[in-house]
Amino acid sequence: MAEKSDHVRAPRARFVSEESSGQGWRCGLCPHFCLWSDPPDGSRLGLCRIRGLDGSGVPSALGYGECVSLAIDPIEKKPLYHFHPGSDVLSTGPAGCNLSCSFCQNWGISQSDSAGVRFVEPPVLAEFALSEGSSGVAFTYTEPTIWFEYIADVSPLVRDRGGYVVMVSNGFVNPGPLNELLELTDAWNIDLKAWSDDFYSRLCGGDRRAVMRSLEQVAASRCHLEVTFLVIPGENDDPREWEQMGRWLAEHAGSGTPLHISRYFPRYRLRRPPTPQDVLRKAEEVFGRHLDHVYLGNVPGGSRTLCPECGSVLVNRGGYHGANTSGLTDAGMCSSCGAATGIVVGSPDD
Repeated sequence: MAEKSDHVRAPRARFVSEESSGQGWRCGLCPHFCLWSDPPDGSRLGLCRIRGLDGSGVPSALGYGECVSLAIDPIEKKPLYHFHPGSDVLSTGPAGCNLSCSFCQNWGISQSDSAGVRFVEPPVLAEFALSEGSSGVAFTYTEPTIWFEYIADVSPLVRDRGGYVVMVSNGFVNPGPLNELLELTDAWNIDLKAWSDDFYSRLCGGDRRAVMRSLEQVAASRCHLEVTFLVIPGENDDPREWEQMGRWLAEHAGSGTPLHISRYFPRYRLRRPPTPQDVLRKAEEVFGRHLDHVYLGNVPGGSRTLCPECGSVLVNRGGYHGANTSGLTDAGMCSSCGAATGIVVGSPDD
């Protein structure tokens, strides 16, 4: 791996149109619809900080191939519990994000202009994705949808080799780009950060309705979907909102959609105390009224996935490592009663 050399030109950015006034370019990748223009009238970069105008004024994917990290992780760390359980995946992401969450757990790489990056050509990343026991690639850590052009080049190479492609996303992306990404990927974990529009506006610089639209779009696609919800004391811990969120997820994504409830710890600009574990258990109870599979994250101990039909243990996890899938058949059915489980096993093309 090497730093991006001077002769490597960032590709032209997709989903960008020139303003009719000729005073800049409008990015249509995400709901911010950033205007890229020369100062003092505007900014040459979008809010994501990796898309904008290059030195010649051409709309470009400036962060193309610049990876903030490369690590092989258990798929359960994404977290994805119902997608190839027990497998490992190469994880990487861009140095930017199109939200500005004050509680960001990875703010050092998502919100900082000084995050270290390494340029990796698509064929090299695809080769890494199927090496050292890895079964694919997960675009994660920050916000992968802003890396559209790089993902579009990497994903076919990984899938042609029999690997899978995962997106761990905030869901803040427009429907057109998302449709294309759904054709390039196999599984998504999307954060639903709160059931409050004020929360998204005040703490994230985003729009809850756009994320809900993305959840519906992914749920209706061929891609596997799981959802993560980070519980923050005093901000999104109202059980009445959990009830509404759980009901909506069951109706619009399906009651079989796995939900991961994560424990908040003070990070970045938000300094509230960590989420009490009894609050997480209460959330597990409320969401469990609507969803078949609710998991607690960032707490000690393992977890189990039970068959929704007969209650047999399908997958037993001792933390993130060593998932025991003896309760599943090779086709992903319950080995006790033969019921469909919704757990994805086998190759992406099966």
